[in-house]
Amino acid sequence: MKIKFYAHACFRLEHNGLSLITDPYTPSIAQFEPVGETCDIVVMSSAMDRFHSDALQVPGDPQVVDAMTVSPYGTMVRGIRIQSIPNRENKPEQSADNAMYYLTLGGVRILHMGDAGWPPESDYVNYLTDRVDVLFALAGGLPTIPLPDLHRFIAAIRPRLVIPMHYYHPRGVLNILPVTDFTSHYPAEVVTWHKQSTLEVTPKSLAESMQIVVLEQSR
Repeated sequence: MKIKFYAHACFRLEHNGLSLITDPYTPSIAQFEPVGETCDIVVMSSAMDRFHSDALQVPGDPQVVDAMTVSPYGTMVRGIRIQSIPNRENKPEQSADNAMYYLTLGGVRILHMGDAGWPPESDYVNYLTDRVDVLFALAGGLPTIPLPDLHRFIAAIRPRLVIPMHYYHPRGVLNILPVTDFTSHYPAEVVTWHKQSTLEVTPKSLAESMQIVVLEQSR
């Protein structure tokens, strides 16, 4: 499976000719360049937040999945089962529903944290434990999940690979934490600064113990 990091919480996942884009942002609001690439499926963690839900900026005619409308048992989309894990933003003045989502592509089990503001309920944590190969982790702190809660969540589910997302970037407009606030919690030997926006992952390429790979933002 090929992974490409566009910006914020937006990635491209591709395997055997099937492509999926996660949480596309509105370029004029987020101030990141447009995705500009077609795909087969767009998954968004809500339909309301323009930092996570602008499927219209993805060219072509992809099938759009709002994770908020998907049950925890999942729905099949182009042969991929997408499961939803309900959550809320961590904004006391304007808290809104959103969802994490879980899927398997190319034999790799993926959890995207969407715009979650809190750890999921314990039943979901128990379900995810040792079942996540790649975690797209919200690394910028509030108004998404606070970093201490995120570290505890990661320790509980034990993903094999963590790819940080949703952190400060000088091209963006959000006053959130830099990725180094997240990575500094872990030993230097488990953190790789990849220097590229793309990464190829297979079940065999994943290390047994957790690794963190920081991708370069391409937009």
